[in-house]
Amino acid sequence: MASIISVPRFAELKTGPERFHLIDVRSPSEYATGHIPGAVNMPMDQVESRISDLDREGAIVLVCQSGQRARMVAGLLEPCGKELRILEGGTSAWIKAGLPIVATSVTRWSLERQVRFAAGLLVLTGVVLALAISSRWMYLSGFIGLGLTFSGVSGLCPLGSLLGLMPWNRGASCSFEAQNVDRGQCA
Repeated sequence: MASIISVPRFAELKTGPERFHLIDVRSPSEYATGHIPGAVNMPMDQVESRISDLDREGAIVLVCQSGQRARMVAGLLEPCGKELRILEGGTSAWIKAGLPIVATSVTRWSLERQVRFAAGLLVLTGVVLALAISSRWMYLSGFIGLGLTFSGVSGLCPLGSLLGLMPWNRGASCSFEAQNVDRGQCA
């Protein structure tokens, strides 16, 4: 059975001599928007195929955004005989405690969250327009539902790909022509 570890206790553990492996089970885009220093990203849907990556000494501390996915992953790993801990409150609790995070993306929301928001907004818009203007607008909601079903079955997400191209999801770039260059570095 996995034990729960509080954020203050885990912060102490990180600086102590005890060995552990911090596994962040969120999606790569969620991980990029902010993760605990030292965390290794192993998305929940990859855990079963990557169990051999966990075959090391020391406890495994699982973390996600709030703790729910970490509990689910703990259930998958319990039969493997690993010492498992779940960070109580997840990354959200870590951030709320004012502890440092590593962010490798400028996106404020994960791409998955953006897809859920956009799809929900389009479905809601289709329903409202169908009720207020014409029942033909219901096709918009059906089209989005079809797209989400396709995404779930195929693992491809056209809406996610489209949102990934939006300006707010692009990282900063360095144009060497526009920058002063001193010893190969942007000034």
